[in-house]
Amino acid sequence: QRLTAETVEMAINLRNKLDLFEDKWSPKVIAEMNDYQIKLAKLEGDFVWHKHDNTDEVFLIIKGTLIIELRDGSVTLNEGEMFVVPKGVEHKPIAAEECHVMLMEPRGVVNTGDCERNEAGELTADNDVW
Repeated sequence: QRLTAETVEMAINLRNKLDLFEDKWSPKVIAEMNDYQIKLAKLEGDFVWHKHDNTDEVFLIIKGTLIIELRDGSVTLNEGEMFVVPKGVEHKPIAAEECHVMLMEPRGVVNTGDCERNEAGELTADNDVW
């Protein structure tokens, strides 16, 4: 498809989108590509141990630092770095200070994965929030 003035105006400004919300651990959809959603989230504190049995999960750090604990180690991500958590791998994201993240995952993926809703509590976010 050719770019036109109309499609150029549809560019998504990540900073502007991040300014629209304050809640933590509640990803917001900013775009869709095929059956995948591209989401922004603000993270702070500890999340819950969980896994996604049917999909990988991509974390791209926009601002701050995120530690992704794995059962056999951890990965520290800084601004501009990305990590793919393979499907079926338990992980626990931790942000000592507010961290801004872009996530890419199939439509319908629950942010707390296989974690029981009562265990995850308020950390389980509503899906498809734009």
